[in-house]
Amino acid sequence: MRKLIVAAVVAMLMLGTSVSAKEWKKIRVGVEGAYPPFSWVESDGTLKGFDIEIALALCKEIGAKCTLVTRKYDAIIASMSITEERKKKVAFSDKYYNSPAKFARKKGSGITISKAGLKGKSVGVQRATTHDNFITGMFGDSVDIKRYATQDEAYLDAVAGRIDLLLADSIAMEDGFLKTDNGKGWEFVGPGYSEPKYFGDGAGIAIRKQNSDLVQLFNKAIKTIRSNGVYKSINDKYFAFDIY
Repeated sequence: MRKLIVAAVVAMLMLGTSVSAKEWKKIRVGVEGAYPPFSWVESDGTLKGFDIEIALALCKEIGAKCTLVTRKYDAIIASMSITEERKKKVAFSDKYYNSPAKFARKKGSGITISKAGLKGKSVGVQRATTHDNFITGMFGDSVDIKRYATQDEAYLDAVAGRIDLLLADSIAMEDGFLKTDNGKGWEFVGPGYSEPKYFGDGAGIAIRKQNSDLVQLFNKAIKTIRSNGVYKSINDKYFAFDIY
């Protein structure tokens, strides 16, 4: 998950006290807005994307009004990976999707994914993310890691020829880069990576630990929209396969 989430977790931990389940009529949901196809901002300021629609569907199932905010959250729905390190700070719902990380290379480069194949190559990742942790832990002694504040900055350097490879969420990179004019000269290479040690157990909803009742409400809502077809209808708007 992206650098924004580090600040989001800190902000969440600094919020007020918990409320009882019967008081959850309004839920403040922290969102990203810069991670297509999961979230983005339209020219008129409207938030769109898979995370946004899932957030609204879950709040509807709970029976609460969902307010999308950037500060003072009750919950964060922003493609946040469920990792052991993060679970020390916040509680998580069950996963609501899981997608692997992949490398991308410039077409015709011939780069292969192994310690030998990556030796001396530069790889762009978003700073302080699960992808950053993975490349550091698995290939840090072989590659030159270039860290960026946003994924878009990594894409720009890839197009400019300043890095040899990219590592990111496969769905986000395909939609946000490979399918665009800027990314048409690039392609995926190697397997998908989803090792729990680095990537956790999928993307979940982060909630303050004292609000265990809200965790249970979201878990119940996730199960319900998975079973009643609402999840599938949202999923199929963005993806050609079930990303759960």
